[in-house]
Amino acid sequence: MKLAYHAGRITEVTDAVAFGRVAVLLGGSSTEREVSLLSGNAVLAALQRRGVDAHAFDPAERPLTELLAGRFDRAWIALHGPGGEDGTVQGALECLGVPYTGSGVLGSAVCMDKLRTKRLVAAVGVDTPDYALLRGPADFPEALSRLGLPLIVKPATQGSSVGMTKVERAADLDAAWQSAALHEPTVFAEPWVTGAEYTVSILKGRALPSIRIETPKVFYDYEAKYLRSDTRYFCPSGLSGAAEAQLGRLALAAFDACAASGWGRVDFMMDGEGRPLFLEINTVPGMTDHSLTPKAAAAIGLDFDELVWRVLETSFARTAR
Repeated sequence: MKLAYHAGRITEVTDAVAFGRVAVLLGGSSTEREVSLLSGNAVLAALQRRGVDAHAFDPAERPLTELLAGRFDRAWIALHGPGGEDGTVQGALECLGVPYTGSGVLGSAVCMDKLRTKRLVAAVGVDTPDYALLRGPADFPEALSRLGLPLIVKPATQGSSVGMTKVERAADLDAAWQSAALHEPTVFAEPWVTGAEYTVSILKGRALPSIRIETPKVFYDYEAKYLRSDTRYFCPSGLSGAAEAQLGRLALAAFDACAASGWGRVDFMMDGEGRPLFLEINTVPGMTDHSLTPKAAAAIGLDFDELVWRVLETSFARTAR
């Protein structure tokens, strides 16, 4: 069995036996359950094609303690949204002593909260759109005065653009706020940025080539991400070499500032002056046939199965029971 080590940790695996018995955590109970099932089943099939002893495990249907009864050696987390991407399941796995993929408890919890992520990222010099906290209608006049129209309203802790609304008229702000507040009590608004959207995937400390996203929708929402066939992805993204390198540096800086690790994805909007503005970090990016990280990996010669394998290698950053 051949393994590569760095600082006492296994960083590369060439024999599937080294992974032991692997649980692919998928499904869950968040609003992103259906996407998680798609991601998790794609990951499961990839691991099995590579000879890994991998099995589906849905925490919505089985208690996590069954990981111990099933003698699982590690977990590939394919859970999206609250309960799977916010440090909750990571903390449970830490208590059980089951190593897992991706960010730890702190990084997962921080990155799930878009508002606190913005504050941390801004503190290390990465530009991000201005924002206003919306606790209720009393905050609307100040937000409109400072941010102007149009703007976008977001719940702080949802993924896949769930609960997000573009607001073009002041009269529509209350409905947008209520829509976001259905998912999460912390709601904020940002000025609408007119420009191209870019995303940079991170894999084991490396920024992968950026992807430029074009959608006929108002913005890159849930439908554009997972259901439509007319969303367009460009990789290479068309940036100059210098701009591409800068975007990669910003992505890594944001990732580090928020204690994210292993793998993930950092999203940006480019404003009218060509300035990248940080939007959010995804610590468990989608792994469906519409997803972005597999496209970025393919640009450097990593097929889907190899990407899934390398993400599983990140579980060796955790301590086994």
